[in-house]
Amino acid sequence: MKTPDTQRPRSGSDILRTALRRNVGAMAGGTFLMGMYQAGETAFPIALGLIVEHTMRDRSLGALGLSIAVLAVIITTVSLSWRFGMRILQKANTTEAHRWRVRVAACGLKPVARDVDLKSGEVLTIATEDADQTADIIEVVPLLISSLVAVVVAAVALGLADIRLGLLVIVGTVAILSCLSVLSKRIGTSTQEQQARVARAGAKVADLITGLRPLHGFGGNHAAFRSYREVSTEAKVQAITVAKVNGAYAGTALALNAVLAGAVTLTAGWLAFDGRISIGELVMAVGLAQFIMEPLKLFSEMPKYVMMARASAERMALVLTAPPVMTPGSERPAENADVEVDCLRYGTLRKLKFQVSAGEFVAIAAYQPRAAADLASILAVNVPPGAYEGTVRVGGRDLADLSVEAVREHVLVNPYDAEIFAGTLRSNIDPSRTSGMVPEAVEASMLTDVVALHREGLDYGVRDRGANLSGGQRQRLSLARALAADSDVLVLHDPTTAVDAVTEQLIARNVAKLRRGRTTIVLTSSPALLDAADRVLVVDDGVVTAEDTHRNLLATDENYCSAVAR
Repeated sequence: MKTPDTQRPRSGSDILRTALRRNVGAMAGGTFLMGMYQAGETAFPIALGLIVEHTMRDRSLGALGLSIAVLAVIITTVSLSWRFGMRILQKANTTEAHRWRVRVAACGLKPVARDVDLKSGEVLTIATEDADQTADIIEVVPLLISSLVAVVVAAVALGLADIRLGLLVIVGTVAILSCLSVLSKRIGTSTQEQQARVARAGAKVADLITGLRPLHGFGGNHAAFRSYREVSTEAKVQAITVAKVNGAYAGTALALNAVLAGAVTLTAGWLAFDGRISIGELVMAVGLAQFIMEPLKLFSEMPKYVMMARASAERMALVLTAPPVMTPGSERPAENADVEVDCLRYGTLRKLKFQVSAGEFVAIAAYQPRAAADLASILAVNVPPGAYEGTVRVGGRDLADLSVEAVREHVLVNPYDAEIFAGTLRSNIDPSRTSGMVPEAVEASMLTDVVALHREGLDYGVRDRGANLSGGQRQRLSLARALAADSDVLVLHDPTTAVDAVTEQLIARNVAKLRRGRTTIVLTSSPALLDAADRVLVVDDGVVTAEDTHRNLLATDENYCSAVAR
């Protein structure tokens, strides 16, 4: 059953209710089939008792054949109902987990970050483990109902033999669930804490992998590993605590169920010895006492899984209910691809003001590297407009009034530390497989030698984070991806810091040629790129202090000459 999901959940309970509401049809079918399975399982010892009863009175081959046929029908019902019931429930479970994974991932991948104090590693854990455990509620409820059916059928069958046996099952079941409900609450609390600590450990691993090379560079890897060991130890201790609670819960449930089954068996034996029930009813009672342990075990475990699903749903709600850092507008930029920055104050920027006309190639030489990073963050819409003063206009429209999706379609900001993904050279250059400029981008970025080096060419396999590529190769691959996108406005932040001077010179000429007629802004101190630009803006102490061509600035500005000359 597919229900549109347009409302934002407010809590973990809302998430669970949404999951249940969305799968009512599958749960109804699964509950019916699993109820048939439990009823068939319960009917088996009942049928055995009746067969013994009638066989002792009517010893005929016809009665024996009928008994065998009845048992065959029961076994067939049990087998088919279990198979198809679990197939329906597991399909619904898997589908629901997929829906929540996609939704959590969508929140984490939105252009505007959400206001939630969770690292990417923690969000990843929520989108995987917590989504799976939340979707388990789809199986838990039908199994809970079907187990209840088995207990009720067994209680009724025993009650028909002797009312005391039926009451013993009902009272014993209520007592068992009352005892276990206390432990199930502790399991939910402990599981939620464990998931949080595991998520923090995962986030720490992600941070370590990202910064592994710099850590090795200044010898900080040992301290970082010690830090991770502490976080991981906390997660391990909490996992042991959860395991102890789960063990205590399972042991208590098993012991109580065994006590109830033993009580039913002993009571039935006493009643048979006293002549109050027949031998066939005794066989039925003993068979039900043994069988009832399984549905009782399942029935008593369900509260634990409900609490675990609720704990996971509460963690998902942290992401899904978090408000966005900013509420973007709905307008789109005009066709002309000009960029205007007016009195911008943010971080190291102090009333920064400049304009780049449509089709112009402008280089910005920032004496303070932080200033270039701050400007790139704002143009990439990684900083909400409310966090800075001044105005940024794209295509004549205020950035705050534009939808983030429209800005991303119109403006591409390629950071200096752009990620390289596991896949191939081609999939990294053109992830959506829609670009018609892959050959031109490869040539302009001087990635041709990397392509020619491998027999597979553009289909050469790239490891996660480009582990099998050099620093310069990764940088050129990132540049090729930015050029292949062919956006109206392209902002490049230090695109050639890891390549040699000769290659840098060729890249600068190629980029200027390929981007002719398209608006391009390069934040750089590279003489080659500065020389290829139509004009250079010098940013010092957060403001534009000079503006001219690279060669004119070299001839007239000593500070500029000492800052960019190599």
